[in-house]
Amino acid sequence: MSAETNGEVTSYYGKPLIKEPVWSWEIPTYFFFGGLGGASAGLAYLARLNGNQVLARRAWAASLLGLGVSPPLLISDLGRPMRFFNMLRVFKITSPMNTGTWILSANGIATGFAAVNAWTGLFPGIAVAARPVAALAGLPVSTYTAALVADTAVPAWHEAHRTLPFVFAGGAAASAGAAAVMSTPAKHAGPARRLPVVGAAMELGATELMERRLGHVVGRPYREAAAGRLATAAKALVSAGALTVALGGARSRNAARAGGGLVLAGAMCERWSVFEAGLQSARDPASVVTPQRERMAVGSRA
Repeated sequence: MSAETNGEVTSYYGKPLIKEPVWSWEIPTYFFFGGLGGASAGLAYLARLNGNQVLARRAWAASLLGLGVSPPLLISDLGRPMRFFNMLRVFKITSPMNTGTWILSANGIATGFAAVNAWTGLFPGIAVAARPVAALAGLPVSTYTAALVADTAVPAWHEAHRTLPFVFAGGAAASAGAAAVMSTPAKHAGPARRLPVVGAAMELGATELMERRLGHVVGRPYREAAAGRLATAAKALVSAGALTVALGGARSRNAARAGGGLVLAGAMCERWSVFEAGLQSARDPASVVTPQRERMAVGSRA
């Protein structure tokens, strides 16, 4: 049941209308590391194709780190390892969580062989097939988590289903480039220095578009409380980091490391901002009722 208070549609007594997500800190942390790992695999593959083996080795290592951390984070949130492995017993394309588990597993295995080969020369035959698999699987790993949260009843996530994947893709690209810039000598890091700038522009632009499209009520969580503070920090850190890499990354390793660190911190804050916005949105009955009323009004006019 709903009521109207000060011109804003809400519920009686202001009680939440939907259940708050039960996910904990592991999930937004996984959003960050999964994006880093997936995008780094693509960067490593392209760097190797262009003959930049130094950059490729660093990017494969970053991908292995990101994808290696991801399953333990998911298992920790699920509570028991078998809950993760049980999702691999079937393949259900209509379930973002099930599909994502399969893609993450394939990406992690392929990246493992590619990274080991890049650093040790082992498994050359397997690595030939593993490298393109890792690069292709890295793309959905970077963005499927946006589809995962958008496929819920939480208004701040569901109503952003068209723009949220671009926010995650931009953050993943910026993170991959930042990690590579921090670990790669300047003369080999040229392609990686461009990636944080492009990724940051995409992330910031998509975030701004998402907040505008959500409107005042549904987009309110992204501007208030913990989510709002994290969003502000993310924009400042990503902007400062990308600018530092663009202006000083080629001349100074310290500038490259500082800029890359700022971009990584900003990308992490952005994932946490999206996560916290979902929790705040679920507690706000106006965020649930307002989109429903707007759709009813459009249907009536039609």
